[in-house]
Amino acid sequence: MEERKGAVTLRGNPLTLAGKEVKVGDKAPDVELLDTDLKPVRISGFRGKVVVVSAVPSLDTPTCDMETRRFNTEAAKLGEDIVILTVSTDLPFAQKRWCGAAGVDKVKTVSDHREAAFGLSYGVLIKELRLLARSIFVVDRDGVVQYVQHVKEIAQEPDYAAVIAAAKKLV
Repeated sequence: MEERKGAVTLRGNPLTLAGKEVKVGDKAPDVELLDTDLKPVRISGFRGKVVVVSAVPSLDTPTCDMETRRFNTEAAKLGEDIVILTVSTDLPFAQKRWCGAAGVDKVKTVSDHREAAFGLSYGVLIKELRLLARSIFVVDRDGVVQYVQHVKEIAQEPDYAAVIAAAKKLV
């Protein structure tokens, strides 16, 4: 398995990312995730739409909470052609509870808790913590990755404007 030591940090401490790094131009790996009702979800299920995939460590942390709320606000302005998914290793039950408490209803939360298949397939599984590194992938209507953003310090927020601009450019 491919590993990238020191690829990200948490409060300045280097961490290792496991899995094959996905780059612009790659076909988006199609893994099975679970939605908040325990139903399987695949990124290929959104073919024909632009998909923003936001990987976060846990919705129950301040930065992930802010990020997902911000993407929920953005999703409300984007229309039907763009879907925003937030992927974490949180259990689907915790995701459902968090979404209800936070009023998040435009972003679809999906769980990678079972096999960390998303984390490994996209190269964002933090080996030391078995959580996902803060990363964004924008996938075009044909399932090809057109934009990638890895946040080096996972306690920081992503560049939202760059992500939204990349998604809008594909509509």
